Amino acid sequence: MKRMLKKCLWLALAAIPAFAAETLFSNYTLNVNSTGKAGSLWVFSRGDLYSGVTLLDLNVGSTGIQVNDSKQEQMSDSMTAVQAGIFSDVLAEHRRTPSVYAGKLGYVLPMYGLDDDGYASQPAGFFSVRGIDNWYETPLKIPEAFQDIDTAMYYAVSGFAFDSTKKLLWLARGAAGLGVYDVSGNSPKQGMYQLNLQTGTLDSAKINYKWKDKVNPRIFDVKLHPVTGELWLATSKGLWKRSADGKVSKVSAALDTNARVTGLWMGGDPLMIIAETSRMEKDLMKGALWVLRKNSKDFAKVDFLDTAGKKQKKDVYDDGDYTVTSVAFIANKAYVAVLGPGGGVSGYFKLDSAGIRAWDMDDDGKNQWLYGYASGATDRDAAITSICSFPLDSKTEGLAISTYGNGVSVSADTGKTWSTILNRAKLGGNLGSIRMVPSVITAGDQSLVSYKVSKESKITIDVFSYDMRKVRTIVKDVHRDADAFRSTNPKEDFWDGKDKAGRACTMGVYYVRVKDNHDHIGWGKVMTLGGHK
Repeated sequence: MKRMLKKCLWLALAAIPAFAAETLFSNYTLNVNSTGKAGSLWVFSRGDLYSGVTLLDLNVGSTGIQVNDSKQEQMSDSMTAVQAGIFSDVLAEHRRTPSVYAGKLGYVLPMYGLDDDGYASQPAGFFSVRGIDNWYETPLKIPEAFQDIDTAMYYAVSGFAFDSTKKLLWLARGAAGLGVYDVSGNSPKQGMYQLNLQTGTLDSAKINYKWKDKVNPRIFDVKLHPVTGELWLATSKGLWKRSADGKVSKVSAALDTNARVTGLWMGGDPLMIIAETSRMEKDLMKGALWVLRKNSKDFAKVDFLDTAGKKQKKDVYDDGDYTVTSVAFIANKAYVAVLGPGGGVSGYFKLDSAGIRAWDMDDDGKNQWLYGYASGATDRDAAITSICSFPLDSKTEGLAISTYGNGVSVSADTGKTWSTILNRAKLGGNLGSIRMVPSVITAGDQSLVSYKVSKESKITIDVFSYDMRKVRTIVKDVHRDADAFRSTNPKEDFWDGKDKAGRACTMGVYYVRVKDNHDHIGWGKVMTLGGHK
């Protein structure tokens, strides 16, 4: 049945024209990270049927950040770097796509295979992307204790750390403990460790070890301290570290053995260490954001300040039910990307020495702490899925964010202004070519209607079914400027797979007609897979 469905999808897609010179593998990006070289980024995308990576080469020009070159590569048709429930999972450690730049291993991401129902929820190891046409699937051994476990996500990879001196890649593997991938020799070696609370040691584990939840806490994240070289472990029983002499000790009294520490990030100047805790309490997820600053004795909850600098009494982080997806550090600030339940709310906080400051207050008197669509970080209201800092050139540290539906946005001035990078193949003027990006959607997603006019125009966009029955008018007689590349207004010119009554259209190919007031007409095609399952 699944093979037949995939075949039907490909037959339907054959009716939609292919376009060359794409900028990204897909505009549905889940992760962005540095390549280790100035002016370039790795981007992971989830496409309509497959996943893939993009290598971007950028430069700062007079009109913003520009793409010099872009190369894409599709991943395996049965493996992906993002788990199927990333927007629906209630567990914080499963609501992000971690990555790390790991020297000769390149861009490292988790790897998931398909379960019996065809969903990507089977942890399978990690991807090592060393070049656009040089990447590897690296399986990880599954301990025998978990081969029949009901929820395979219990041993999913949820964090990385790379020791560039010893050439060791560390992997947080949940109930499977701590993994290590040693590339110091001619042939890589795998290892497994378990934190033992009874002995206070990090024990080497074999494939047939006996896991005990109360003795061997789940390890959700791992980081290498940039100053001391200690290995820090975020676990289901607090925050721990292993020193250079192999001794294991508890890091924090505030994050004691009752704390479920689900994420850990280190960076900045002076050094800032950020931790996330998340636990279930009476069917509700209780989350908190913590920070340890230089010369502080212990972690403290992050303060949220209003536009006047007044500390808020309520816990803004827990109130928003946020989950940290990633953190970027530039100088003395941290840019903390977060995602709300279902991906409906997302953005990033700016954390400085005082806390997280509100950048605005809306008409209802509510403070705005999250940067995103409203602050100009994206030009469409799409979920922000990750953030990173990277060297744009020898003098400029850039910021980049990935979004689910709007490509990536890049800033050369720490978020004051942004350049959005989308799939923008060359368009013919005067509605000479109409592109739908992406060309396949599910109802509720957005397919951008891309077009170009050579002079100011009034635009009308209509959607028709395969039998040419009008199902929706998207915009009517709206003003659009002439543009050398694209006249589309991303905030309005998109179709979400629904008809004029707001109902999901049935699966199939639909025609999109764009008209101006100068007797020009252009047509595009898009396929919807129908409503969400």
